Amino acid sequence: MLRLFVAFGLPPDIRSEVAGLAGGIPGARWVPPDNYHLTLRFIGEIENWRAQEVDDALAVIRGQAFDLALRGVGTFEKAGRIQSLWVGAERNDTLTHLQGKIETALQRIGLPPERKRFSPHVTLARVDRAPPDKVVAYVQAHNLFRAALVRVQHFTLFSSRLGKEASVYTPEVDYDLAARAAA
Repeated sequence: MLRLFVAFGLPPDIRSEVAGLAGGIPGARWVPPDNYHLTLRFIGEIENWRAQEVDDALAVIRGQAFDLALRGVGTFEKAGRIQSLWVGAERNDTLTHLQGKIETALQRIGLPPERKRFSPHVTLARVDRAPPDKVVAYVQAHNLFRAALVRVQHFTLFSSRLGKEASVYTPEVDYDLAARAAA
């Protein structure tokens, strides 16, 4: 079985900017900077033979390269408890359109639809063991965060292997996005 997801990795300079936010919340489990990514579609565990179907479905997707803005921080909750801390990604039509194409392509090969609404973000930390007041104070102190624009020229199929301290993400295949032709 393979554990897969489709995402944008972040370039080293942007990972460094985002990593500058790590720290200051007791009990938080910070994501290693090498693992920063923006998930377009979590696939989960699939049989090895299905990975080729996934690759074939993603390989035919066409889209335009675009600039992505990472801005602000926030949290996700589950059952009224804060679970994770993230840096937000500004929505734009190109990002939304690409994510929709990926979702449609994966459903066409028989994968179940994604249950969660697409919410573009980069996870910074798991904070389920952190004092909620510390997490809220952190968000208030860092909600004006802005990273430099990221030029997105491809998306990637990653495999994920659970590790002791953190998951190990391996880029398996990159799928190029077309650059806009100059007018």
